[in-house]
Amino acid sequence: MSLSDPIRFRRLAAGTSLIVAPVLYLTAMVVDPALRQGGGDTVGVYGRYLEQVSVSAAILHWSWVLLVPGIVGMIHLVRRRAVLLGHVTGGLALLGVVNFSALMLGDYFYARLERSLPPAEGAALGDQAFGDPGVVFGFQIPGFAGILGLFGLGLVLAYCRRAPWWAPFAILAGIFTAPIFPIGTIVGGLLYVAGAGIIGLRIVRMSDAEWAGEQDQPVGNLARTR
Repeated sequence: MSLSDPIRFRRLAAGTSLIVAPVLYLTAMVVDPALRQGGGDTVGVYGRYLEQVSVSAAILHWSWVLLVPGIVGMIHLVRRRAVLLGHVTGGLALLGVVNFSALMLGDYFYARLERSLPPAEGAALGDQAFGDPGVVFGFQIPGFAGILGLFGLGLVLAYCRRAPWWAPFAILAGIFTAPIFPIGTIVGGLLYVAGAGIIGLRIVRMSDAEWAGEQDQPVGNLARTR
């Protein structure tokens, strides 16, 4: 892949991101010590396993960041049908994943608070911080709205015949069920990998001409009048 070839580089970057991001998301779920506990009282778990929390939060952060070029690529494919809806849902998805990425810093603070203070006291302090209206309305709600935007963008791609109809449902179900360890992690993780991966694979496999939209251009006299 040549960095000087804008068409091929952007196509492969977008497609590869949609394949790698869900794999990282699944990996982060497996590494997270609190999720691996499978429910119940998890107070103090982050404080006991600082290294695992550090790795898990970093991987999860990058799983959201790497969705950005993938979402931009999905928006790029919406060219002739439902363009406005594609832009709205795509923009919402971009804002959402950026906010979710920022929220991953909270894992580090929870871990340090539970290590430095009595675990229950540290966890309560972390809950107070994340219950702040600025966090709720500035990060959490936009983040979840962004996931719905990603789902909507997937539906637009399916409507435009750029993705299979089941892909957006698999992405949505996978993201929300993967944190339920262990069955949800396995099934949800695979759903997310399959849903986003099939779109990414289609982007990787398409020709540069199809990606650039050359095949969408009208032909004949109409083309010459534009």
